[in-house]
Amino acid sequence: MAIRNIRINGDEILRKKCRKIEKVDERLLTLIEDMKETMYKADGVGLAGPQVGILKRLAVIDVGNGPIVIINPEIIETKGSEVDIEGCLSIPGRQGTVERPTYVKVKALNEKGEEAILEGEGLLARAFCHEIDHLYGVLFIDKVIEEGVE
Repeated sequence: MAIRNIRINGDEILRKKCRKIEKVDERLLTLIEDMKETMYKADGVGLAGPQVGILKRLAVIDVGNGPIVIINPEIIETKGSEVDIEGCLSIPGRQGTVERPTYVKVKALNEKGEEAILEGEGLLARAFCHEIDHLYGVLFIDKVIEEGVE
């Protein structure tokens, strides 16, 4: 396992759309472990492929209940709305309020290549949306309602 460099805002890779992952193999599993390790070292709750320079539809998330891996994720249902503060490992030192759904249902592959339906509320719903946005080249600063809120 290795700590990967986190790309910082201004790096053009963060604005590119990611490619679908065709197969779960040893190389991908190594990347997933590297991404988890990198996310934990940086004290993040999520990390997407482009943030480590990989244009693949992959993200890892941990909001305190253990790591979740989402491969080729799609949001299939949302409910509610809430405004809360967000930050991003690729945009150090900046925060802002962003409106996100309070509930999100995601269809994705897991590390075994099996399709899974995942549901999240509150912070997990926000993390799903934030990380999936990364896979389309969208950053939280594109959705900020109010900048620099503490």
